[in-house]
Amino acid sequence: MTTRRGLFVAPFDALADPRVVGNLAAAAEEAGWDGFFVWDHLQYGARVAAVADPWTCCAAVALRTERLVLGPMVTPLARRRPQVLARQAASLAVLSGGRFVLGLGLGDDWVGEFSAFGDEPDPQRRGRMLDEGLEVLTGLLAGERVDHDGEHYVARDVRFRPAPSVPIWLAGRFGNRAPVRRAARQNGFFVIGLDGPDDLDAVTSGLAEHDPPPGFEVVVDLRPEQDVAPWLDRGASWVLTRIGPYDLDLDEARRVIDAGP
Repeated sequence: MTTRRGLFVAPFDALADPRVVGNLAAAAEEAGWDGFFVWDHLQYGARVAAVADPWTCCAAVALRTERLVLGPMVTPLARRRPQVLARQAASLAVLSGGRFVLGLGLGDDWVGEFSAFGDEPDPQRRGRMLDEGLEVLTGLLAGERVDHDGEHYVARDVRFRPAPSVPIWLAGRFGNRAPVRRAARQNGFFVIGLDGPDDLDAVTSGLAEHDPPPGFEVVVDLRPEQDVAPWLDRGASWVLTRIGPYDLDLDEARRVIDAGP
């Protein structure tokens, strides 16, 4: 299995400008990277002052590149309306010529990402919202007729077009079983919090219990200073290099990107 290399970029502070993000993505494509994924946050604590909208950033990346896989990594579905998200994802899939990946997850309220705005702070309830929201979202993205009246979401006898292919990667922390179950029903698993490459054995064996579909992606991210070599050919199909979240410097980001994968 060939491991693809991507960038995992926080659009914060010095990078909190979709034009800058688009420029970095163009440089990344030139340098030979395979993917460019942006964090989706509303705020990120006292050390981060400025935050850019990831969807606008994704549009900029799509327009400035021709080959890179791109997407938000990851969007907390519990603070979104699945029908609006479906329209946005489909449009970005069309804009990018089929290169868009939708990263989804539970999200975390450690800096009031949910509670500060009156969104659901309880992770168990957000988990139920994620499961139900995925049912609505995947139906709409597939162009199916959706008739859903649930605890959290309603979609009464609707069908969306266009319906381009939109792979979904579910994120989850290593060691938690629910994210593995959710991810195996979709197209990929973005694993957060691995201690080392040996942990990938547990990830792949856990996924195998749920029979993921062909072409399923296992995605990990590393800091720029980490040695990539031990992670290659260990079961991860994508290894991302993280840029951010703190003390971001545009020149340093360019240095990492220009060095290539």
